[in-house]
Formats: sequence, structure tokens, C-alpha cells
Amino acid sequence: MTKPQMMVGVSAAIRTIEEDIQYASRSDAKVLITGESGVGKEVVARLIHQRSNRGSGPLVTINCAGFPDSLLETEMFGHMKGSFTDAYRDKRGWLEMAHGGTIFMDEVGEMSLRMQALMLRFLETGEIQRVGSERQGAALNVRVITATHRRLLERIADKTFREDLYYRLNVIHVEVPPLRERREDIPVLLGYFFKETAVAHRSPEPELTAEALARLVDYPWPGNVRELKNVVERLVLRQHNDRIGPDELPVEIWKERRPASSTEPHHQPDPPAERLFQRLLTQGESFWAAVYEPFMTRDLTRNDLREIVRLGLEHTRGNYKMLVACFNMPPEDYKRFMSVLRKHQCHLPFQRFRVLRSDLVNGGKGAATGS
Repeated sequence: MTKPQMMVGVSAAIRTIEEDIQYASRSDAKVLITGESGVGKEVVARLIHQRSNRGSGPLVTINCAGFPDSLLETEMFGHMKGSFTDAYRDKRGWLEMAHGGTIFMDEVGEMSLRMQALMLRFLETGEIQRVGSERQGAALNVRVITATHRRLLERIADKTFREDLYYRLNVIHVEVPPLRERREDIPVLLGYFFKETAVAHRSPEPELTAEALARLVDYPWPGNVRELKNVVERLVLRQHNDRIGPDELPVEIWKERRPASSTEPHHQPDPPAERLFQRLLTQGESFWAAVYEPFMTRDLTRNDLREIVRLGLEHTRGNYKMLVACFNMPPEDYKRFMSVLRKHQCHLPFQRFRVLRSDLVNGGKGAATGS
């Protein structure tokens, strides 16, 4: 039996999310859940499903960032025997398996434009066509809940996400804020995960000293609730006594300090794309090692790669050959680099970066002339 999901916290943000969940569970409308990685978007999706009139039906979950296009299409829509190598039998797709229930598509912003078009067709008709089939299947009764940590409106402006699909998905919108913006939830989450983890590992539940708790509350939690849960599990497994002080905390936490003055802004961790871009520029790391390898192992998403390229083109004013040098690759890697970008739909038109720079320069000249 699946363990019931719950939102843990006491903040106003959690109360708002609970209200949104109740509102969304009263209908079959499509839901778009947004927020940074690790904030609990899947928990929100499961709660909406469980509390809806579809709660007794299937809930099928899929991470769109975890599959290449060809595999994602066959997994979503199914395939017919013999439609491709290794297709030894007919296979139902996830949409068919979710009939009468809900499909939760996480990281929907990572889908290619081709997959977006296929999903749009399904949303309009409710019908699917298995890969290798010559006819449409019967209409399905599936509720669609999606989630993303990307800003889809920016993707629409970049022509990497379809505007018509966005408005199809964004009927009900649930925003889950990062943990650093609801610090009053941190002690509650710590207590919940300490109890849960101690039971799971048959260990005594430890107690935090006041200083250790203060350090944990002050930490910006770039990985959000997922990171907090992992830290708790590490502390439970490594504990040597019943009390955990600041010295027992992971090194990244006790080294991190918030500004002393409450009037100073809280530390805002840079997005991974910006951090990697700065490493390429300032630390001499090669694109192939710092970006391409983690991208191929799916530690970076397609949109992370696209953002790194965008930042680079802003830096080089749209010059891809200069970008190769900035990313610490030899000139002969230019063709390989461009091939990788095109293959993964990360090649951005250079013209708009040159226009942007030209506008800025002309604007600056105009201002100087006016003075």
C-alpha cells in the first residue's frame, strides 16, 4: 500500500499550497506545478490525485528529462510489434496505463518541440497513436498534471516551448516556493524527517542542539526539501550520541553563514548553469568535462545546457567560434561542438545576441549625445 503523502510545514506558503490542492482536487482540470528542483512538486501532484475523484485510479509518473525523444514517445504512446528493433510485442504506453486516473509529467519543460506537438494533439483529442500503428486508438480518460522548475514563459520567448501547449497545461497553477523563502518550515521538516528516518533505520531519534538547529535554519538549502531530507538521513546514520551539535553537521552547512544584519538580503544560490558558466570563464575548465559529461549522464538538463550556451553567446556577442575558445576547447572542436548543440536542440540563433549588443551600444551613444 502506498504511503499517504502530506505537505509538512507551518508557513503561510504551505497553507496556500494546501488550499490550491483542495481547489485542484475538486475538478479534472489540468494542473501546472512550478518551483525549483527538490521543493516537493511530486508530493503536490500525488495529493491532488489522492484527494480527487480519481484517487482510486492509477497514478502514472514520468520524468520527461530522463528519456531521449525516441524512447519518450514510445513510452508515452506505446508501440506496435515490429515497429522498430527490439519491439518484439505490442506495448501499452503510460497514457493508456493512466486511463481512468492521472498522469504526472515532471520536468515537462525538457520535452523537445516534436514531443510537445504530440502532447498537444493528445490534449486536444484525447486520442493516441502507438508508434508503428496506422490508426488512432480510442479516446482516453486521463487527467494531466505537469511540473517544471523552468520559467516556461522565457522558453516561449526563446521558441523552445510552444505557447499553445503552455496555455493548455496551465489551467490551474500551483507555485511551490523554495525552502529559503519559508524558513519557519525548516524546524518542522527536520522533526518530521528525523522521526521518519530513525524508524526506517531502526536508530534512536537524535536531538539537535540549539546552535545546530540555528545553523540548519540559516543554511540557504539550494537543494530544497530533497537536500534537507538527505542531510537528515546522513546525520541519523552517522550519529555517535543522542545529541547533534554544529560540529556534526555536513561541512557545506557549517561553512555557510547568512549576513549578520537582518536588513541584508539572504544568500541566493546561483542556478547551476550560471555556476558552470563562471567556472568555464574563470577556472579554465573544458566544456567537455564540466558540461558535456554531466549532461550526457543526465546530471544536467537540456535547458541547463541551453542556458549555458545563451550566457556564452551574450558574452561573445553571438560569435560561436569565440565561444569555443571561451569554453576552453581547441579550435578544431568547433564542428563537434556545433553538432552536439544541434543534436540536442541547444543551438541558438546568433543574430539576436548581436542585435541586443548593438541596441545597448546605440542606446549608450544616444545617452552620451544627450548629455
